[in-house]
Amino acid sequence: METKQIFIDGKWVNSVSGETFVTVDPANGEPTAWIQRGNQEDINRAVKAARNAFEQDAWRDILPAERGRILLRMAQLIREKKDDLAKLETRDAGKPLSQSYADVEVAARYCEYYGGVADKILGETIPVRPDILDYTIREPMGVTAHIVPWNYPIQIATRSLAPALATGNTAVIKPAEDTPLTALCLAEIAQEAGVPDGVVNVVTGFGQEAGAALAKHPDIDQITFTGSVPTGIAVMKMAAENVKPITLELGGKSPNIVFADADLSEAADWVVRSIIQNGGQTCSAGSRLLVEKSVEKQFVELIVERMKRLRIGPGLEDPDLAAIVSEKQLNRIESYMQVARDENVTTVTGGYRVTGGSLSKGYFFAPTVFSNVRPDSRLAQEEVFGPVLVVIPFESVQEAVSLANHTEYGLVTAVWTTDINKAHFVASRVRSGQVFINNYGAGGGIEMPFGGYKKSGFGREKGLEALKHYTQLKNIALRIKP
Repeated sequence: METKQIFIDGKWVNSVSGETFVTVDPANGEPTAWIQRGNQEDINRAVKAARNAFEQDAWRDILPAERGRILLRMAQLIREKKDDLAKLETRDAGKPLSQSYADVEVAARYCEYYGGVADKILGETIPVRPDILDYTIREPMGVTAHIVPWNYPIQIATRSLAPALATGNTAVIKPAEDTPLTALCLAEIAQEAGVPDGVVNVVTGFGQEAGAALAKHPDIDQITFTGSVPTGIAVMKMAAENVKPITLELGGKSPNIVFADADLSEAADWVVRSIIQNGGQTCSAGSRLLVEKSVEKQFVELIVERMKRLRIGPGLEDPDLAAIVSEKQLNRIESYMQVARDENVTTVTGGYRVTGGSLSKGYFFAPTVFSNVRPDSRLAQEEVFGPVLVVIPFESVQEAVSLANHTEYGLVTAVWTTDINKAHFVASRVRSGQVFINNYGAGGGIEMPFGGYKKSGFGREKGLEALKHYTQLKNIALRIKP
């Protein structure tokens, strides 16, 4: 197996301890690579390199337009390497190959989008009084930390890295230990695109070691974290010790709200896609189906019919539903099957690990639908992070809104109806960072601000709104003497 090094100050190096760990292909349980197990000392080296790079003229004095051109070159290189990157992402995360290709394209688009706005980050003048010229400028935060989850490794790493670089920051990336391979490729791509040494650093390792060391490092100026609520709370506490700003994108229990007047066939297609994408291992997965009671039976039949046609297999064969990322995550999903039994819900379809033949050594789980689910139950409230859909009926618009808001999350909501007044009323009442009407964007395009209410986190990624998290505002007042 290949041994992967960490990337610090423009060089590929081993971890200080020399320890390594193994990544595994979720499709067959086979080891794929040896990865350096970075720790506090490696994080210290990476942060020092990023700090030095931030203070050096080689990065500080690059014109904004040139930063933009660097990002555009990164986008071009990502596209040139798309075949290798997509296959690597599938081997690492288990997802269908077509989804990996889509993730690689999104990574390129982040670089392209933020490359295009690098020289358009503007301040403003403020009329204070005739003898004062008052204006604002946006300056980079400094050294930014990027703690990346395992479900969309290349996409989410680039989601925060691109705006950070566009605004003149330097970066230390800590990818998830389950899926570190494409983040290491991003470091190589950044270097090839002309990013100066030390501006982008990638330290692989475990969350409790390298991740925690990065989150609590006193010389970090800003942290972006995507992951679970408990880990997000821990990262926020570490950041608070050093009074560091943080952007948190956490979990979700996102509802598809289907009214009886909707195009039920089209809605069923989208509902299925929204729960099986990446095996349901998506913070914005449509894991709750709120359906008007008069069409509940009909609509659930449409869902089941579509799920039974899904092809399940290794990601490189590009099935509809591929492997779960790890045995640990598969066990977590299976544990909720016992919760379902304890809560006495009805298993409409699925509810079991898929084994047999070429799938016997991998981590596969059947698409699952539960009905007769109580709104207050664990299945309705907790994030399973798998291809598991719970069905909850409603009888009025007000009840639909109440059920949609009846979790500690508020990331994405979809509304399915042909009544435009109803659609806008629901959109105005749900407590959700994104609302889709007659579609489900699962986070949406790179131009659309993305983030949550309540325990889904705070701050916004994507779009122009994200730039605010990687800059700080300075006000300058100049007195004009006659």
